[in-house]
Amino acid sequence: MIDTRRPLDATAISLMVLLTGLWGFQQVAVKLTAPDISLVMQAAIRSSIATVLVLVWAQARRIALFTRDGTFWPGIAAGLLFGGEFIFIYAGLAHTAASRMVVFIYLCPPLTALGLHFFVPGERLLGAQWLGVLLSFCGLVLAFGEGFVSAQGSTALGDACGIVAATLWAATTVLIRATGLARITATKTLFYQLWVSALMLFAASFLLGEHGVIALTPLAIASLAFQSVIVAFGSYLTWFWLLTRYLAARLAVFSFLAPMFGVLFGVAILGEPLRPSFAAAALLVGAGIVLVNLRR
Repeated sequence: MIDTRRPLDATAISLMVLLTGLWGFQQVAVKLTAPDISLVMQAAIRSSIATVLVLVWAQARRIALFTRDGTFWPGIAAGLLFGGEFIFIYAGLAHTAASRMVVFIYLCPPLTALGLHFFVPGERLLGAQWLGVLLSFCGLVLAFGEGFVSAQGSTALGDACGIVAATLWAATTVLIRATGLARITATKTLFYQLWVSALMLFAASFLLGEHGVIALTPLAIASLAFQSVIVAFGSYLTWFWLLTRYLAARLAVFSFLAPMFGVLFGVAILGEPLRPSFAAAALLVGAGIVLVNLRR
């Protein structure tokens, strides 16, 4: 079968910048809500609300979600990977700073490119494109270098959770591209991941002994609405739509922008200082994106 996915155009680039901005803000939203709703429980509620929204969306658009198309088991596998990713992200945030967590999560793009290189022939990168991935990763290391230098043993558990989450995220993208999930609608792909992850996350919250919903404050409700409607439903539906039309490795490298946005939101919302190293890091990330998206 001929792979019709193409390099990124202006539409894909604009959408990816918007998505990474949303994903960068999500870490701030999760941390702000932690006193009111425990971390993994936030993820469980988020996935549950988004599942309902996907069902409503599919009904309104007459998108079949329950037809037999040979994707049930790959879909379950994608859901397990997706749920596992967020278990480690949300649980890990209790043991490390959000800025450190985001560094380890965004090891995902080079891991994704590596997996796609071996499992999806149409996604193989040239030497210059691999250099782009390396430059972007170096930008992240520079932006958060202070966190690496000051690493304490007390953050080891949370850091490890971030690395596992990045690996699971990369595995999810590769699975979607390498199986029949690549040929179904983005809505159905997202539906698999949301309902499976919702069950996993509720169980994980219980097993971790979390307190669950402590108080439904206006901030908690606003944060859950953002995480559920904007991120888990809107942004992920857009992301999986992009995966069906564009080369996944080229899309994945834009994920490097999310932690950069996270730093900017930290400056604007939490009053964190903007260091000169961030400007240099942003240039490295930009150069990496340009190189990875070079046409053959």
